[in-house]
Amino acid sequence: MDSTALIPVQYGLDTFYFLICGALVMWMAAGFAMLESGLVRAKNTAEILTKNIVLYAVASIMYLLIGYYIMYSSPEGGILPSLGFLIGDEHAVDVVAAGGEDAPYYSSRADFFFQVVFAATCMSVVSGAVAERMKLWAFIAFAVVMTGFIYPVQGYWKWGSGFLNEMGFLDFAGSGIVHMAGAAAALAGVLLLGARKGKYGPNGQINAFPGANLPLATLGAFILWMGWFGFNGGSQLKMSTIEDANAVAQVFTNTNLAAAGGLVAALITARLLFGKSDLTMVLNGALAGLVAITAEPLTPSALQAVLIGGVGGVLVVFSILALDKLKLDDPVGAISVHGVAGIWGVLVVPLTNSDGSFVTQLIGVASIFSWVFITSLIVWGLIKLVMGLRVSEEEEYEGVDIAECGMEAYPEFTNK
Repeated sequence: MDSTALIPVQYGLDTFYFLICGALVMWMAAGFAMLESGLVRAKNTAEILTKNIVLYAVASIMYLLIGYYIMYSSPEGGILPSLGFLIGDEHAVDVVAAGGEDAPYYSSRADFFFQVVFAATCMSVVSGAVAERMKLWAFIAFAVVMTGFIYPVQGYWKWGSGFLNEMGFLDFAGSGIVHMAGAAAALAGVLLLGARKGKYGPNGQINAFPGANLPLATLGAFILWMGWFGFNGGSQLKMSTIEDANAVAQVFTNTNLAAAGGLVAALITARLLFGKSDLTMVLNGALAGLVAITAEPLTPSALQAVLIGGVGGVLVVFSILALDKLKLDDPVGAISVHGVAGIWGVLVVPLTNSDGSFVTQLIGVASIFSWVFITSLIVWGLIKLVMGLRVSEEEEYEGVDIAECGMEAYPEFTNK
């Protein structure tokens, strides 16, 4: 049979697979919303939910208007498809991806959709770290810049054929490009924002602020776990050949096992440290395992995937404790889960992928972190000067739900 006769079948199958994986990644936005709303106090629930759904919409629009141009501004990238999509030129949009015999075949619309949900995921990392004391509109203003400019620039360095790609930097689905980048932006915001009132005492004590709804947080972790199959599996880009179908199966398997390894390792670590099986550490351990395997979910064996995730689960527990000692207040542990585990995931790639170089991976980590952290610090600083970052002490005490949204998520449980 003429190989060209298979192209329509490949095109349809790969486009469908790409879109389904993108929808799974979009569903991770629900996971972040549930996880974060479960881990904050009841009086701040409506505001954190508002942030999560608004940031997704902002990311979608900003990535269309600016981000996609920047991230794929190489000749083989997305300028023309993005421009065509923007002005409605059908011929500029529905082109078959070029690039050689082994290139994937799918609609440019599918490519845009898959890329935009990654941009939103990066910004979702930020929302939990700055929860309970940041002004809603300050957060939205930062989301505009983050998804339209900061994220796409460093994304171009690898996925848009920039200098990291030329160096041989490896990051299959974004342990560094998505997760560590989001953590770096979050860290910059936390440094300028400061801790929640009463979180740290004058004598070095750390006061616990328990989350309002741990069943909801657990549901959020399960949703994220499920969505991660689209995050990593979709990054194979196609599955219309036997080789690619087998690769996707391997990616799914390793993604699941890394999450399991991270969860069990965090469970054991918490039990040894605290004498209790801390659910919040368990949830973050699973997510840390997922973040860690994201840089290379294809080349590890099944057992290696468990171990990579397991190390991520151990690291996240110690990182959360260390940040508290440094008085860096992260209500949901986002900086530890996505930053520390993200760095681990990027650096461990050469152990299972012979094409990787530790030095190159280290350069990639340093470049991405430096760019995102410094630019985010500048943007957060400008927002602080113009409109302020933080709600008043009285508003924080009453809860940002009332101050920022004029409503409460659980009104029947409040005393009036």
